[in-house]
Amino acid sequence: MPKDKAPKPLPPLDRPFVAIDFETADHGQDSACSVGLVRVENGQIVARETLLIRPPRPRVMFTHVHGITWQMVKDAPAFKDVWAKVSPLLDGAQYFAAHNAPFDRGVLNACCLASGLTAPALPFVCTVQIARRVWQMKPANLPAVCRRLGIGLIHHDAGSDAEACARIIIAATARPALPPPPPSTPPGTRQLTLPGFEE
Repeated sequence: MPKDKAPKPLPPLDRPFVAIDFETADHGQDSACSVGLVRVENGQIVARETLLIRPPRPRVMFTHVHGITWQMVKDAPAFKDVWAKVSPLLDGAQYFAAHNAPFDRGVLNACCLASGLTAPALPFVCTVQIARRVWQMKPANLPAVCRRLGIGLIHHDAGSDAEACARIIIAATARPALPPPPPSTPPGTRQLTLPGFEE
C-alpha cells in the first residue's frame, strides 16, 4: 500500500504575512464581492482593509450567507481597482494565511485572471491545517477554532474572518495550551463574539 504523503512543511510563521478572506456573489470563482486583508508583523496586527467589490455579474446569490446584496455592491469598484488599493499591504509579506486556503487562493487567481492581472506569487498557509497540526482540533471550521482560542468572530464578514485567521497564526507561533471546550452553541446560533479584537 502506498504510504501517506508527509504534510508539506510550513513556512516560518513568525515572518510578516497577510491574512485574506473573500466573500463571493455566485458560484463563479471570479465573483468576489468583498475582501478582507490583515497584515501582521512581529506578531502584531499593523494594518487592516475591508472593501466591497462589484462582481462581474449583476447578481448576488449568497446574501443569506454574508449579508451582501447587489444594491450594496453595484456602485463599488471592480476587483482591479480594489486590488490596486490593497496590494501595498503585500510588500515584504512572506505568505498569505486563509481559512480553507484553496477557496481563497482560487478566488484570488480567478479574479486576477479575469482582470488581466498577475496573481501574487506568495504561498498560502491554511489555518484549517494549522489548527489540526498545532492543536489537533476537530472540527476545525473557523467558528469552532475561534471558540477554542477565544478569538472574536463575525463569520462571513470578510474583515472579521481575515482577522480571525491572522490571530490563529499569531496563536500558533506561541502555541499556547488550549482552554477547555466551551459549552456547545445551540443549533442555528450565529457566533457574534465581538469581544476579543483587542490588540
